[in-house]
Amino acid sequence: MMWLTSKSLRFLSNVKYSNPLAALVVLMAVAILALLPNVNAQPLPDTPTVQLESSPQWQQTLADAKGETVYFYAWGGSKPINDYLRWAAREIASRYNVRLRHVKVADISEAVSRLKAEDGSKSAIDLLWVNGENFSYLKEQRLLLGKLWSSIPNSALLATQKLPLKNDFGVPIEGFEVPWGVGQFNIIADEGLLGESEQNTVTSSIILAAAKQNPGRISYPRPPEFHGTTFLKQLLVDLSNKDKRLYSAATSQAQDDLLPLLWDYLDQLHPLSWQKGNAFPSSNTEQLSLFQQKQFVLAVSFNPNEMAKEKNEKRIPTTSQRLYFAQGAITNSHNLAIPKAAQNSAGAKVVINFLLSELAQKQKLNGSWGDPSVITPLLDEASTLPAQQELHSSWQQVIEDKWQQKYGA
Repeated sequence: MMWLTSKSLRFLSNVKYSNPLAALVVLMAVAILALLPNVNAQPLPDTPTVQLESSPQWQQTLADAKGETVYFYAWGGSKPINDYLRWAAREIASRYNVRLRHVKVADISEAVSRLKAEDGSKSAIDLLWVNGENFSYLKEQRLLLGKLWSSIPNSALLATQKLPLKNDFGVPIEGFEVPWGVGQFNIIADEGLLGESEQNTVTSSIILAAAKQNPGRISYPRPPEFHGTTFLKQLLVDLSNKDKRLYSAATSQAQDDLLPLLWDYLDQLHPLSWQKGNAFPSSNTEQLSLFQQKQFVLAVSFNPNEMAKEKNEKRIPTTSQRLYFAQGAITNSHNLAIPKAAQNSAGAKVVINFLLSELAQKQKLNGSWGDPSVITPLLDEASTLPAQQELHSSWQQVIEDKWQQKYGA
């Protein structure tokens, strides 16, 4: 049944009827309908997002942002990501008169070092793509602008009920950064390379067996490149049987107990690896390229949709498999943060708000990047993998430093 709008009710009430009985019937019906709840009505949205966008605070932010150039320090090692940011820059310029400049870095620690050197003075950095131990350090040193979730309207869309978005490597976010996407560690491999598994899972022992059967054709990105470090963390979770100490601060005792498991394993894996473990791919992009050229039999990824994108572009065989570690894929959000000393913080907020919009999140998910969305309207549970909690941020630095001492020379 289609319910009448208030405008329609007023119209029927004002119509002049030639038959008095018909007029009485219509007026009685109008009176009854006016008292009934309009169950199918679609009121104007009054969500927190809309409220914030119409607030004087946000309108002032938009006004302040006009004409600003936002220098966005972000990883530059992926063509699909770089293409996406170029698209976003065009959209932001045309919609808000804000220029977005992608400052490409090999590792975001470069930007963290710059902020540390600036020591609170006006920063050359307006926006950061950051997470993990870098976020932990910046928050601890009070180098980040706070209250972002409450001041950026589209933060209200974040899928906090379904995704672990309130903590970053065990550190509460507390408004000092805004989740932008979700990463899940997975392996793209030749069909049947790592055995037949209905669940598409893999273990450290299966990888070692594959390395023995394919000498020189397995490797991982050189830490501290984050794909390489995450591979080491996945191995450690598997080798330690998911020891609970990995999810709290890395004490000396915990390191002494757990890290030898990883080093003993790598001592077996490296002689069977590419360049016999004396060299490593510089990034997952280089590793994927070697996989595409059939020099490698596997590549690592932090994007659960990457394999599908590679198949669609016919860059890898259609028979390739996506695998994840049996304990679950290490999962974390990647985030956007604004330095406290940023010179164009209003423009940076406008950029973040756009990147969290349905338009931008849909382009990120369905375009060449394929990065999963973090907002409720676009939550794509079908493309995600069973999740494994990220290790405490302190383990990241410990693993990278110790690895460098043992294998980095």
